[in-house]
Amino acid sequence: MSRVSQAEAKANRERVVAAASQLFRENGVVKVGIADVMKTIGLTQGGFYKQFASKAALVDEAAAKAFADNLEELKALDQEAGEHQAAWRSLLDSYLSVEHRDDPGHGCPAAGFAGDVAREPEHRETYAKGIGEVAQWIAPGDAGLAAYATIVGAMLLARATAGTPLSEQILRAAHEAVATAADSRQATTG
Repeated sequence: MSRVSQAEAKANRERVVAAASQLFRENGVVKVGIADVMKTIGLTQGGFYKQFASKAALVDEAAAKAFADNLEELKALDQEAGEHQAAWRSLLDSYLSVEHRDDPGHGCPAAGFAGDVAREPEHRETYAKGIGEVAQWIAPGDAGLAAYATIVGAMLLARATAGTPLSEQILRAAHEAVATAADSRQATTG
Protein backbone atom coordinates (compact mmCIF):
# COMPACT_ATOMS: atom_id res chain seq x y z
CA MET A 1 0.00 0.00 0.00
CA SER A 2 1.31 3.44 -0.82
CA ARG A 3 1.49 6.12 1.80
CA VAL A 4 -0.34 9.38 1.35
CA SER A 5 1.86 12.50 1.16
CA GLN A 6 1.22 15.43 3.48
CA ALA A 7 -0.12 17.42 0.54
CA GLU A 8 -2.53 14.60 -0.37
CA ALA A 9 -3.58 14.24 3.27
CA LYS A 10 -4.29 17.97 3.47
CA ALA A 11 -6.26 17.88 0.21
CA ASN A 12 -8.23 14.85 1.44
CA ARG A 13 -9.03 16.61 4.71
CA GLU A 14 -10.32 19.63 2.79
CA ARG A 15 -12.47 17.34 0.62
CA VAL A 16 -13.89 15.65 3.73
CA VAL A 17 -14.74 18.99 5.34
CA ALA A 18 -16.35 20.32 2.14
CA ALA A 19 -18.40 17.15 1.61
CA ALA A 20 -19.47 17.07 5.25
CA SER A 21 -20.47 20.71 5.18
CA GLN A 22 -22.72 20.11 2.18
CA LEU A 23 -24.19 16.85 3.49
CA PHE A 24 -24.82 18.25 6.99
CA ARG A 25 -26.68 21.28 5.58
CA GLU A 26 -28.63 19.09 3.19
CA ASN A 27 -29.61 16.21 5.48
CA GLY A 28 -28.80 17.24 9.03
CA VAL A 29 -25.88 16.19 11.18
CA VAL A 30 -27.71 13.30 12.84
CA LYS A 31 -28.69 11.68 9.55
CA VAL A 32 -25.19 11.86 8.04
CA GLY A 33 -22.67 9.30 9.19
CA ILE A 34 -18.92 9.29 8.74
CA ALA A 35 -19.31 6.50 6.18
CA ASP A 36 -21.68 8.71 4.15
CA VAL A 37 -19.18 11.56 4.05
CA MET A 38 -16.25 9.35 3.13
CA LYS A 39 -18.21 7.45 0.48
CA THR A 40 -19.19 10.75 -1.16
CA ILE A 41 -15.54 11.54 -1.86
CA GLY A 42 -14.38 7.98 -2.50
CA LEU A 43 -12.35 7.42 0.66
CA THR A 44 -12.60 4.76 3.34
CA GLN A 45 -14.03 5.33 6.78
CA GLY A 46 -10.73 4.29 8.33
CA GLY A 47 -9.06 7.27 6.71
CA PHE A 48 -11.38 9.59 8.60
CA TYR A 49 -9.92 8.77 11.99
CA LYS A 50 -6.43 9.59 10.77
CA GLN A 51 -7.66 13.13 10.13
CA PHE A 52 -10.31 13.84 12.79
CA ALA A 53 -10.70 12.99 16.45
CA SER A 54 -14.47 12.55 16.14
CA LYS A 55 -17.58 13.38 14.16
CA ALA A 56 -18.10 16.34 16.50
CA ALA A 57 -14.72 17.74 15.46
CA LEU A 58 -15.76 17.38 11.82
CA VAL A 59 -19.10 19.11 12.44
CA ASP A 60 -17.33 22.05 14.06
CA GLU A 61 -14.81 22.34 11.24
CA ALA A 62 -17.47 21.93 8.55
CA ALA A 63 -19.62 24.69 10.08
CA ALA A 64 -16.61 27.01 10.47
CA LYS A 65 -15.61 26.40 6.84
CA ALA A 66 -19.16 26.98 5.60
CA PHE A 67 -19.33 30.33 7.38
CA ALA A 68 -15.83 31.34 6.22
CA ASP A 69 -16.72 30.48 2.63
CA ASN A 70 -20.00 32.38 2.98
CA LEU A 71 -18.20 35.47 4.27
CA GLU A 72 -15.73 35.33 1.37
CA GLU A 73 -18.65 35.17 -1.06
CA LEU A 74 -20.22 38.20 0.61
CA LYS A 75 -16.99 40.18 0.37
CA ALA A 76 -16.76 39.25 -3.31
CA LEU A 77 -20.35 40.42 -3.73
CA ASP A 78 -19.31 43.82 -2.33
CA GLN A 79 -16.49 43.98 -4.87
CA GLU A 80 -18.76 43.02 -7.78
CA ALA A 81 -21.55 45.38 -6.79
CA GLY A 82 -19.24 48.31 -6.12
CA GLU A 83 -21.12 49.41 -3.03
CA HIS A 84 -22.51 47.60 -0.03
CA GLN A 85 -26.20 48.51 -0.41
CA ALA A 86 -26.25 47.03 -3.93
CA ALA A 87 -24.47 43.91 -2.64
CA TRP A 88 -27.06 43.57 0.15
CA ARG A 89 -29.90 43.87 -2.37
CA SER A 90 -28.26 41.22 -4.54
CA LEU A 91 -27.91 38.93 -1.53
CA LEU A 92 -31.57 39.38 -0.65
CA ASP A 93 -32.62 38.45 -4.18
CA SER A 94 -30.58 35.25 -4.20
CA TYR A 95 -31.05 34.32 -0.54
CA LEU A 96 -34.82 34.65 -0.44
CA SER A 97 -35.31 32.63 -3.61
CA VAL A 98 -36.91 29.31 -4.41
CA GLU A 99 -33.54 28.11 -5.76
CA HIS A 100 -31.84 28.74 -2.41
CA ARG A 101 -34.75 27.20 -0.54
CA ASP A 102 -34.51 24.04 -2.62
CA ASP A 103 -30.71 23.65 -2.38
CA PRO A 104 -29.82 23.59 1.33
CA GLY A 105 -26.61 21.66 0.72
CA HIS A 106 -25.10 24.64 -1.06
CA GLY A 107 -26.99 27.22 0.94
CA CYS A 108 -26.62 29.36 3.99
CA PRO A 109 -24.80 27.74 6.91
CA ALA A 110 -26.93 29.67 9.41
CA ALA A 111 -30.08 27.98 8.13
CA GLY A 112 -28.37 24.69 7.32
CA PHE A 113 -26.85 24.11 10.76
CA ALA A 114 -29.49 25.87 12.93
CA GLY A 115 -31.52 22.86 14.06
CA ASP A 116 -28.48 20.71 14.75
CA VAL A 117 -26.65 23.40 16.71
CA ALA A 118 -29.78 24.10 18.77
CA ARG A 119 -29.73 20.44 19.85
CA GLU A 120 -25.93 20.05 20.09
CA PRO A 121 -24.55 22.89 22.22
CA GLU A 122 -20.91 21.85 21.69
CA HIS A 123 -20.98 23.63 18.31
CA ARG A 124 -22.52 26.90 19.48
CA GLU A 125 -19.31 28.94 19.71
CA THR A 126 -18.40 28.18 16.12
CA TYR A 127 -21.95 28.85 14.98
CA ALA A 128 -22.24 32.09 16.98
CA LYS A 129 -18.95 33.36 15.55
CA GLY A 130 -20.21 32.74 12.01
CA ILE A 131 -23.54 34.40 12.73
CA GLY A 132 -21.81 37.44 14.19
CA GLU A 133 -19.46 37.84 11.23
CA VAL A 134 -22.17 37.58 8.59
CA ALA A 135 -24.52 39.88 10.54
CA GLN A 136 -21.71 42.43 10.78
CA TRP A 137 -21.28 42.23 7.00
CA ILE A 138 -24.98 43.00 6.58
CA ALA A 139 -24.94 46.01 8.91
CA PRO A 140 -23.29 47.00 12.18
CA GLY A 141 -24.83 45.99 15.51
CA ASP A 142 -28.43 45.08 16.07
CA ALA A 143 -29.51 46.12 12.56
CA GLY A 144 -27.36 43.40 10.99
CA LEU A 145 -28.47 40.81 13.53
CA ALA A 146 -32.14 41.65 12.99
CA ALA A 147 -31.85 41.49 9.21
CA TYR A 148 -29.92 38.21 9.32
CA ALA A 149 -32.35 36.68 11.82
CA THR A 150 -35.24 37.68 9.58
CA ILE A 151 -33.88 36.16 6.38
CA VAL A 152 -32.60 32.99 8.08
CA GLY A 153 -35.92 32.54 9.88
CA ALA A 154 -37.76 33.07 6.62
CA MET A 155 -35.58 30.47 4.92
CA LEU A 156 -36.23 27.92 7.67
CA LEU A 157 -39.98 28.50 7.47
CA ALA A 158 -39.97 28.45 3.66
CA ARG A 159 -38.12 25.12 3.66
CA ALA A 160 -40.49 23.70 6.26
CA THR A 161 -43.52 24.71 4.16
CA ALA A 162 -42.03 23.89 0.73
CA GLY A 163 -44.66 22.55 -1.64
CA THR A 164 -47.34 24.80 -0.25
CA PRO A 165 -48.27 28.30 -1.44
CA LEU A 166 -47.22 29.66 1.95
CA SER A 167 -43.56 28.87 1.28
CA GLU A 168 -43.13 31.36 -1.56
CA GLN A 169 -45.32 33.88 0.27
CA ILE A 170 -42.89 33.73 3.22
CA LEU A 171 -39.95 34.40 0.91
CA ARG A 172 -41.70 37.39 -0.71
CA ALA A 173 -42.86 38.86 2.60
CA ALA A 174 -39.43 38.60 4.20
CA HIS A 175 -37.79 40.12 1.13
CA GLU A 176 -40.15 43.07 1.20
CA ALA A 177 -39.83 43.61 4.95
CA VAL A 178 -36.03 43.47 5.04
CA ALA A 179 -35.57 45.52 1.87
CA THR A 180 -37.91 48.18 3.23
CA ALA A 181 -36.02 48.26 6.54
CA ALA A 182 -32.69 48.55 4.69
CA ASP A 183 -34.04 51.40 2.56
CA SER A 184 -35.26 53.17 5.73
CA ARG A 185 -31.84 52.82 7.38
CA GLN A 186 -30.10 54.10 4.27
CA ALA A 187 -32.46 57.10 4.05
CA THR A 188 -31.75 58.08 7.67
CA THR A 189 -27.98 57.63 7.37
CA GLY A 190 -27.48 58.62 3.74
